[in-house]
Amino acid sequence: MTPGYPLLGLLAVFLFSGCGNLPGRPSPSAIPVDPGDVTDFNLLYNKNCSGCHGAAGQGGAALDLGDPVYLAIVDDSTLRDVVSNGIPGTSMAAFAKSAGGMLTDSQVNIIVRGIRQRYSKPNALAGANPPPYAAKEPGDPKRGADVYKTFCASCHGPDGKGASKAGSIVDGSFLALLTDRELRTLTIVGRPDLGAPDWRNNVPGKPMTPQEISDVVAWLSSQRPQFSGRPYPSVAKAAGALP
Repeated sequence: MTPGYPLLGLLAVFLFSGCGNLPGRPSPSAIPVDPGDVTDFNLLYNKNCSGCHGAAGQGGAALDLGDPVYLAIVDDSTLRDVVSNGIPGTSMAAFAKSAGGMLTDSQVNIIVRGIRQRYSKPNALAGANPPPYAAKEPGDPKRGADVYKTFCASCHGPDGKGASKAGSIVDGSFLALLTDRELRTLTIVGRPDLGAPDWRNNVPGKPMTPQEISDVVAWLSSQRPQFSGRPYPSVAKAAGALP
């Protein structure tokens, strides 16, 4: 056996055992994780949801996902559908890869499950029977005008254009951003963060019925502008006329 072989073998062992510590070699924690492999709820929520719905599901521009009343009326299937596919015509985008987003189905499930586990409260409704999340019967705008006067006018003014307690809810730009489903959800759940009560507390001791909710949503919907972004009547003008 050639005398130099053992020495070469020892040298090779030494060199290869030290490769992991070579200068410039990234540590395992510094190697980027494939976005599709992220499974941490906090990271997924903060990167995808908190910008609109607020940290911990509260305080954002959109509905509080951490509102226990909302979570008591909406089921997981609906939550999953909204996160996955968004709400067409609104600022709620689709987040699932199958709908053009960036999240896997597993990540969507992690977000839905995490929201439910962290923010639901078993007694959020205090024994009350909530109106259904989806309307069972169509609303009537004429009846809705009377419902509005009973339950909403004290805060939003007699015509819905705002008062000292709350702003306008008939503004065309506002209504153009919301679907009837979102209007119904807001009517049921309220916006506690903005001082708007849920369906039980607009008039003390007189909760809104499911039909009254459908009717007032129909009244609001009837005032939505025909074209999104154009909260004013479309009037034909002569060529060259000033806008």
